[in-house]
Amino acid sequence: MQFDLFKTLWGHTGSIEQAASLAVAAGFSGIEAPAPTGEAELALFLDTLHSHGLAYIAEICTTGSYVPDRTATPEQHLASLELKIQQSKPLNPLFCNVMGGCDAWPLDVQIDFFQRAQALADQQGVLCSFETHRGRSFFNPWITRDVLRAVPDLLITCDFSHWVVVCERLMDSEWDTILEVAERAHHVHGRVGYDQGPQVPHPAAPEYAEALASHERCWDAIWSAQARRGYTGTTMTPEFGPDGYLHTLPFTHQPVADLWQVNSWIGQRQKARFAQRTT
Repeated sequence: MQFDLFKTLWGHTGSIEQAASLAVAAGFSGIEAPAPTGEAELALFLDTLHSHGLAYIAEICTTGSYVPDRTATPEQHLASLELKIQQSKPLNPLFCNVMGGCDAWPLDVQIDFFQRAQALADQQGVLCSFETHRGRSFFNPWITRDVLRAVPDLLITCDFSHWVVVCERLMDSEWDTILEVAERAHHVHGRVGYDQGPQVPHPAAPEYAEALASHERCWDAIWSAQARRGYTGTTMTPEFGPDGYLHTLPFTHQPVADLWQVNSWIGQRQKARFAQRTT
């Protein structure tokens, strides 16, 4: 299998041209980000991708932003999904990474929503991979497992750092569930969480070696499952980010690490690990 890294624009403060240049210099294959909504911005984004030879993964949040609008109905989430799929299509995404639904919905509502969301993606002719994310429908391992059992065509993006903080333990402690959901994993967000937070200060720090090793065991399980399912390539977006994820010093708010350096480090490490396991 081929291993492709994607640069997130979450936490990137420069231009799309600067992001593309950083991605190419680090050996990344593309960009993952929401599609711009303005016509000029969309054209610039597409031109930049083409000029740098980069692929694109569309990031979609149904209603609200990363945290959903708590009052939005499933129908409003579906309308939001359809609109944002259509906005992303001019950029020819490999697929849409979707933070969908709401954590507060009961299981029967979750199942009905994802049945309709999958039907919508099929109707639009796009592949949607639904992310495991706090605040969203797939905020813990077991609701995710149960929805996947009920909706057999659904694919997921695995960001296990969210589950680690929700469950207050590393996820290889739930190995049977990890193996089950790995069979439906399409994409990986490469962030390392720990039992009290969704993002370690730096994944290279020895005090977080256990957390890093745990996440890597889970990612290995995904890659093995994808190989068995006939995948010829796999994608990962290193997604250490800002907005309270990145640790800062008290009073000064000085970041304890550089986000792009951290994302480059985790990406290059996983690329090297993946090459070793496939040789």
